[in-house]
Amino acid sequence: MKARACIRKEHRAIFLCLAVVVVILVLRNMEILKTPSQFQHEVNSTIMAPRVSTDPDVHRGFCTFQPLSPEDAVEERLLLDSIAWPETPLLPTPLILEQTSDPAHSTFTILPGRGGRQWHVGDQLEVRINMSDFQGRPKKSGGDLLLARLHNQKLGAGVAGTVVDHLNGSYSAVFSLLWEGDAQVEVTLAHPSEAITVLKRLNSEEPDRIGFKSLFRSGSISETTICNVCLRPTQQPLCNHTDLRTGEPWFCYKPKNLSCDARINQAMAHYKGNLRANEQKLFQSGVNLKVYIRASGPANVTVLPKKEGQPEVESSIVKVGPSGYYYQGVWQALGGTTVRQFKAPAISQCLKGKVVHMHGDSTVRQFFEFLDAALPGLRVFDLHSTRQIGPFVALDYANNILVKFRFHGPPIQSAHVSNSKLRYIANEIDGLIGGTDIVVVFGIWAHFRTYPVQLYIRRLQSIRRAVVRLLDRAPGTVVIIRTGNPRDLSQINSDWHSLQCYKVLKTMFKGLNVHLIDAWEMVLAHHLPHNVHPPPPIIENMINVLLSYTCPQMGG
Repeated sequence: MKARACIRKEHRAIFLCLAVVVVILVLRNMEILKTPSQFQHEVNSTIMAPRVSTDPDVHRGFCTFQPLSPEDAVEERLLLDSIAWPETPLLPTPLILEQTSDPAHSTFTILPGRGGRQWHVGDQLEVRINMSDFQGRPKKSGGDLLLARLHNQKLGAGVAGTVVDHLNGSYSAVFSLLWEGDAQVEVTLAHPSEAITVLKRLNSEEPDRIGFKSLFRSGSISETTICNVCLRPTQQPLCNHTDLRTGEPWFCYKPKNLSCDARINQAMAHYKGNLRANEQKLFQSGVNLKVYIRASGPANVTVLPKKEGQPEVESSIVKVGPSGYYYQGVWQALGGTTVRQFKAPAISQCLKGKVVHMHGDSTVRQFFEFLDAALPGLRVFDLHSTRQIGPFVALDYANNILVKFRFHGPPIQSAHVSNSKLRYIANEIDGLIGGTDIVVVFGIWAHFRTYPVQLYIRRLQSIRRAVVRLLDRAPGTVVIIRTGNPRDLSQINSDWHSLQCYKVLKTMFKGLNVHLIDAWEMVLAHHLPHNVHPPPPIIENMINVLLSYTCPQMGG
């Protein structure tokens, strides 16, 4: 009996020692990385925590996601289904370029309308696109990213077309006929289907191909470590800089000799393509990256005046028409909004007594810069901010106009920016009282192009919750959202991802009392080259849309 008691005492001592060791380890690691359960009472369930593995060869799918609420999870699944891209071909090793989509061997054909070869304003024009490979052989599958527009440069007219993939190597482009006179069809291969295969892989397996770093400093000691939404699994401990209010994830590898609290700033560390051997062949400017496709017959039609009492033709394959079109270089919105042209005096009159809060990326910063240049009475305060990031504040004292711009929270591809200047849009919106004299403008898309689209969905869900709260407490607040747009392309910059973000944003904010600046269609319908920062004529049209939403009573 005594021997058994001694054994039990010895076991209790061992268990007690083990418990003490566990407690010490937990306490030592609490500042390095909180567990999801610790955040449960502080933030919503949108944290994305990377898995930490001792296996150095684990590189696939290291961007992991925390569970969403049942409602958000259902929405995410529906959104992912709605933007699901047609299946694209697996790439052989080595890649055989001759078997991939070639715009030079592909063609489009204008199909007869309901009146044969006659079209009237209000009709729909349908174009059939047939894709072939570099050897001229017809493609048998879909998945190419095609852009289409109808235009008349002499009239300054243009409208985006809707492309439908028939999954067999053929596509339809459908256009609304909105002006009289000549209308020229333009079809562009933005990415071949094989390139989409590569982009899917990169966003899944290489989300860190744009990397970031942070400086940690305390006294005379300083260290720099790599940071990102998704960090590759290593044995190195992590600093968890996830935002406590929104749950937006951000992580850094912990400095060896400093606390996680010693983080000073953030900057972009690297910018690389991470393409495998021969994959760069799929991203060649002038070959298969944003290249025009030729017509097999006439590339233009003559649009006659609308017939008296003629009903508008509805397409059998496209149910939603364009959001607007250009005529004489001016954007004409469809669907009830009258877009007025605002010059400096009218801009001042519209914004008189208002505070305009702008949040987002550099494509929203363009709006701030436009107003700064257009309004002689607007003065920008010197906040000693970096030109890229801001924040910026401008005041027109005589007209009581205040315009502010602040960049969205990480990820941000920029030079060094202080942590104190990094703010998430949802938190900023939650800090507003709102009201009829408050205008909120935001746009967020360009800095998410290397990540799985789930990250973008979750960021928008967080922002939407803040917008709903704002409109609940101040229904008269004007909320305007700028969508993403087609851009100049490279191995990293992709219209495929921009289009996904565009579709997600439009769907997520549908039904709310908010207004959209449809930058995707406004850039696609214009004759100027695509750029992440649209040129001044397009920005001026976007500003006119913004002000028409802000001051609809001034429209006419």
